Amino acid sequence: MSNFRTESDSMGELQVPIDALYQAQTQRAVNNFAISGLPMPKQFITALAYIKQAAAQSNCELGHLSKAKADAIEQACQSIIDGEHVEHFPVDIFQTGSGTSSNMNANEVIATLASRIGNESIHPNDDVNMGQSSNDVVPTAIALSSAINVVYELLPSLENLSQSLEKKKAEVGHIVKTGRTHLMDAMPVTFDQTLSAWQSQVNHAAAGIRHSLERVCELAQGGTAVGTGINADPKFAAKFAENLSANVGIRFTPSSNFFYNIGSQDAIVALSGQLKVLAVAQMKIANDLRWMNSGPLAGLGEIELEALQPGSSIMPGKVNPVIPEAAAMVSAQVIGNDATITVAGQAGNFELNVMLPVIAYNILQSIELLANSAQALGDKAIASFKVNQPNIDKALAKNPILVTALNPVIGYEKAAKIAKQAYKEARPIIDVAEQETDLPRSELEKLLNPTKLTQGGL
Repeated sequence: MSNFRTESDSMGELQVPIDALYQAQTQRAVNNFAISGLPMPKQFITALAYIKQAAAQSNCELGHLSKAKADAIEQACQSIIDGEHVEHFPVDIFQTGSGTSSNMNANEVIATLASRIGNESIHPNDDVNMGQSSNDVVPTAIALSSAINVVYELLPSLENLSQSLEKKKAEVGHIVKTGRTHLMDAMPVTFDQTLSAWQSQVNHAAAGIRHSLERVCELAQGGTAVGTGINADPKFAAKFAENLSANVGIRFTPSSNFFYNIGSQDAIVALSGQLKVLAVAQMKIANDLRWMNSGPLAGLGEIELEALQPGSSIMPGKVNPVIPEAAAMVSAQVIGNDATITVAGQAGNFELNVMLPVIAYNILQSIELLANSAQALGDKAIASFKVNQPNIDKALAKNPILVTALNPVIGYEKAAKIAKQAYKEARPIIDVAEQETDLPRSELEKLLNPTKLTQGGL
């Protein structure tokens, strides 16, 4: 037992690893929840440290915590924010539904560190958790960690993806290609039109995420156990939001209704829904890239994605669209995460949601995966693909659907007959139209000009 020390809490004594910064309540959680082996995300732990730091500052400013203790707690929290002591947060995701074990894990680690820094006893509950409850801390940590990662990781990645699309439009946007509906040849479009559709999807998804973030940044902190604010200074919530905003660089405000933030996770469910919109958009873009890149001989072969790695362990020379495939898998994961968050979001029983840790895990994973995959799509797929002009021109010249432009002149039935004949004989539509109508070739060249057909109108 020399590798352990004895700790105690309100339930009695138990053994804790001698080098652990945490104390009894964390050890009970480690013993009770040997379920997944997955600890709470690092971003969530960082958010807990930011919360405890802002709480200490606020309680000190309000006259409830000595400056010496507050300074020691702040320094301890900063070390966690800086990435230290990660190994001392071992509590499993699948724990008590309020996340109390993770809140106490943070309280205990910070209390141990602060006691060493301040050279005086600092209590996990009475000092570090002053004016707080797990029931407002954990929802705040979910909101805070989500906001930090959306603002500093996801939105910049989406801006990078949008800019990659903008640059690619300038590079290849003038090129006309065969449009497709139902995966079948349709009227021509330009690369500018195709890429602008993707860009609009990305931009609209980003706008939806920004909008949903407004509610996420209205915090539960100050509501304490059930939303009434028991044991917290009436000025604590506003002071806390002010200090947290200054520390993190994002504007936070106290919720106008703490019962809403503690009893439900609707704001996070809404954010997850917007992340799902982005996932759907990303899946569409990834699959379009895969189709356009298919081949190189037996597929569409319209573009050539950058060759990043060998594509087969048995077929030499094969190269696969690995970045779009990875992005598509991310989309699938995020859509699945949203289903979990939706189910967990309805687990608000009276004054408390009791699936908070799994909500935290899934929302943070979704944000991180989307940020990383959007960056990869922009840098390693959109920015670097090349257009296969000969393949595009060959398909465009023989596209029988170009005959649609002749509908107003020769009628639908005659145009359909020409299209079928051109397809059957594998001839350019202009040659068959010249043969089957009395329109001069010069007029047909104007009517069937693919570039003109991308501009709409009669």
